[in-house]
Amino acid sequence: MRRRRLGSALRNFRKNAGHTSDSAARAVGWDGSKINRIENAKAHLPIKDVKPLLEAYGVTDQTVVTAMEELARDANKVGWWSNYGDLPETNYKDYIGLEEDAEATRIYLPGVLPGLLQIPQYAREIITATAITRTAVEVSALVEMRKKRQAILTDPHRPAGPLDLWAVIHESTLHYRSATQPSLMREQLRHLLDMADLPNITIQVMPILATPHPGMAGPFHIVRFPHPWPTVISVETLRGGTFAEGTDDVKVYEAAFERIVAAALPVDDSRERIKSTMEDDRS
Repeated sequence: MRRRRLGSALRNFRKNAGHTSDSAARAVGWDGSKINRIENAKAHLPIKDVKPLLEAYGVTDQTVVTAMEELARDANKVGWWSNYGDLPETNYKDYIGLEEDAEATRIYLPGVLPGLLQIPQYAREIITATAITRTAVEVSALVEMRKKRQAILTDPHRPAGPLDLWAVIHESTLHYRSATQPSLMREQLRHLLDMADLPNITIQVMPILATPHPGMAGPFHIVRFPHPWPTVISVETLRGGTFAEGTDDVKVYEAAFERIVAAALPVDDSRERIKSTMEDDRS
């Protein structure tokens, strides 16, 4: 994923400079196929070659140069999720890779609570129900992965700091009932309230009687990165996620999220709705 992001950015810089792959290669003294391999994430770009290539494209902004060098440095790093081999779907691994580098995410989920906010017991039941081809051992491993992902919400040592998360969840998800663990949702809702206390986490509830809004079309994630990296949209399906990062796509989903936020309960009211649901469950 990091190589693809690097290649995509370089391709945009090249095209904006009016270069073909061959003319760009001549400008830096490379073989033409090397440009194509780098842009298609098939070859590694050494850090020392980043600045000369960007200069050939007329890119001299030091912030951009530094960001590209950092991504080139990290492009070959092996993420912790690689320890799970082929267990996670490729799209899921790609999303985790994006999430690791992000500074903020905006999420709308109508059917389940966001993975970053799930306790292990809830995660196990949801994964068991939705990952219908998985064995019990594989489900356990996926639950473990989900727990590890959540470290980005509290890790002060991340380059971008703890992830800034804004999640809009549907009220119906608060009423999930476990057939085998009667206290599961009380524990899960208490966890939501605890997480909402963190300064980098905002949670809103979409009420059952909400006015029509764009989220009715389905769940999506908006993943934002530090400058100069473009925002990426992840749209969820039963088989994983699909990604889009074109300017028009991003504008549509950013506008959709604003309307979803406006249709949802305000933050304080959302907290009270979660709390009252948790207390009702106790009675």
